[in-house]
Amino acid sequence: MQGEPWTLEEQRRAVADYLEMLRLELGGRAYNKAERNRRLQARLEDRTKGSVEYKHRNISAVMERLGHPRIRGYRPAENIQGSLLRVVLAAIADDARMEALLAPEPPSLGPSPDGFGFGQAPPPLAAPREEEARTILSQHDPAERDARARALGKAGERFLLEFERRELRNAGRPDLAGLVRWVSKLDGDGAGYDILSYSPAGAERWLEVKTTNGPATTPFWITANERRVSRRHPDKFLLARIFDFSRSPGAFELRPPLSAHVALQPTVFRAALTPTGAAPQPMTGF
Repeated sequence: MQGEPWTLEEQRRAVADYLEMLRLELGGRAYNKAERNRRLQARLEDRTKGSVEYKHRNISAVMERLGHPRIRGYRPAENIQGSLLRVVLAAIADDARMEALLAPEPPSLGPSPDGFGFGQAPPPLAAPREEEARTILSQHDPAERDARARALGKAGERFLLEFERRELRNAGRPDLAGLVRWVSKLDGDGAGYDILSYSPAGAERWLEVKTTNGPATTPFWITANERRVSRRHPDKFLLARIFDFSRSPGAFELRPPLSAHVALQPTVFRAALTPTGAAPQPMTGF
C-alpha cells in the first residue's frame, strides 16, 4: 500500500495515536516514539516507519492550523490529505479529555517569566485551501476561541506585566518598574492597549497583549480601537504576541504599521439603521 492514500480508518488510528502521545507530552510524561511507531505499524495495512512518521507530521500541521499545541518531535508537513482535518476535528470532539486539555485556559499556577524573552515573528503559514479554510472557520476558529478565553487573556497580561517590571529592575530602573500599570484591569479596555510600560531610557511602551496556548502562527483578533491607537501613536504602541503559553511561553513584538506584518481581514461590522430616505454613511476610524 505504499504510495496509496491512507484510508479513513488508518487516519483515525494515526490521529488517536498522535493525540495520546500529545496528552502524555502535555502532562509531562515520557513515552517512546519508536515503540509507538512500531505498534501503530502493526495496526495498519503495510505502512512503513517513514510513512507513519510523515503522517504524524501531517497531523502536526493540522494542529498548527487549528492553533493547538503539537508534538514537538514531529515538525509540520503541509502536504495534507484532504480528509485529515475533519478526522482530527472529529477525534478531538469525541475525546472529552483531549478537548478539555486543549481548551484555551491558562495553567493553574501560571508560567514563570524566567528565561522568557521576545524573538522574531514566525514566517506565515501556507494559505489553506478554500474548503479547508471554511471547515476551520465554521467549526473551530482559533482566533475567536482565544478571544473568548478571558481568563487566558488576563493571565497573559499578568505574565507580561511581571516580565516588564522585572526587566526594568534588572536594567537598574526600579523607579520605572514601579510605574508599570495594568491599564486594561485598572482603567478598562478603552485605552486600546493593556499595559503601560517603559524602556530603560524612560520612553513609554503601550503593550497590547495577545495570548494563545497554540503555536506562534495562530491567528488573533485586533479591534478597531487597537488598530486606531497603533496608527495614532506608532512610536509608543507595541503588539505583544505570546504563544505556547501553557508549556514554555515565547513571544514576538509587532510595531506599527500593523498591516506591514499581518493580513487584516474585516470580520465584524457595526450596523446602524439610517433615517428613511437618507443615504447610508460610511464608517470612519477603521
